[in-house]
Amino acid sequence: MRKLIVAAFISLDGVMQAPGGPQEDTSGGFSYGGWIVPYAEEVFGQAMQALFSQPFELLLGRRTYDIFAGYWPKIKDDSQDFSIANLFNSVPKHVATHTPATLDWHNSHALGANITAAVRTLKQQDGADLLTQGSAELVQQLLAADLVDELQLLIHPLLLGHGKRLFGNDAAAAAFTLQHSVVSPKGVVIARYVRAGQVQTGSFDEA
Repeated sequence: MRKLIVAAFISLDGVMQAPGGPQEDTSGGFSYGGWIVPYAEEVFGQAMQALFSQPFELLLGRRTYDIFAGYWPKIKDDSQDFSIANLFNSVPKHVATHTPATLDWHNSHALGANITAAVRTLKQQDGADLLTQGSAELVQQLLAADLVDELQLLIHPLLLGHGKRLFGNDAAAAAFTLQHSVVSPKGVVIARYVRAGQVQTGSFDEA
C-alpha cells in the first residue's frame, strides 16, 4: 500500500491559489499570483529537491494538470528546471477530469467519475507514493474522504485574505505528527506532518 502525500505552498491563512505566477489562476478575481517568488532561495530550493527525490506519481486536478501540461513539456535540456521537468514528463499522472480524451501529456490517466474511490484503489496498489501539486479542489475532496497520509507544507509569512484554500469545512478530523521542520532565511516554515490516528481530546479539569 502506498501513501498519499499532499504537498502545498500556503499562506498563513491557508490560501494556496496561484503561487507561481500572476496568470497561473486568476479565477475568483485572485490578483496575488506569484506570491511565493519573493521567498525563493537556497533552503526553499533544497526542500523542493528533497520532495522530488523519492519515487512518486502525480495526482492532479484538471486546472493544475493543464497548467503543468502547458509548461513542463516545453522545458529545454539546458534549463535549470530540466531535472524536474524530466521527472514530471515521465512519471504517471492521475487526473481528476470530466474530459479524459483531452489528456495528451505523456503518461496521463483519468481517475474516472468516482474520484475518491479511484484514489483509494490506487493507494491499495503497489508502486510509488501519490503526490499532489496544487489542485486545491481535489485536495479538499481527498481530505474530506480521509485519504491523506502526509502533509508537506511550505507556509509563507503573509496573509492573502481570499483565494482557494488547502482546508475546507468538510475536512475529516485527523491527528498528525510533525516529523520534520525547518525555517528558511526568509521566514518560510517548511514542515512535514504524518498522519497519527484520530483526534484525542481531554479536559484540564481532570488534571
